[in-house]
Amino acid sequence: MILITSLNGCKAFTKNFIFVRKITNCMNNNDIITDDQKKFARYAKAMGHPIRLYILTTLSNQNCCYSGDLSEVLPIAKSTLSQHLKELKDAGLIRGEIEVPRIKYCLNRENWEEARDFYKKILGE
Repeated sequence: MILITSLNGCKAFTKNFIFVRKITNCMNNNDIITDDQKKFARYAKAMGHPIRLYILTTLSNQNCCYSGDLSEVLPIAKSTLSQHLKELKDAGLIRGEIEVPRIKYCLNRENWEEARDFYKKILGE
């Protein structure tokens, strides 16, 4: 059964007791979502995988490391590791420096501290 109703000019759909509301046209996300919240959501997305958390933990416990060192420890393909490193780098949590023939990865300390402080704040610590 599909039920379509109107909610403040927006359509709401109900299918098999699941209620989904389309908000894109109802409210401008910029009215309630701050730039900081968007940035921290990006950090959270990047940290949303156990392999990435391992990489961040490793980098936080040492100065830097090379992708080859990580590929020897982690039970994943080098291409998969590369994608995880790219996600962390794109989020701004790590930096990569090319030192031919290897790439050295380090935490982006400024963003790492910012993310850590934000999580402490929202977790009430």
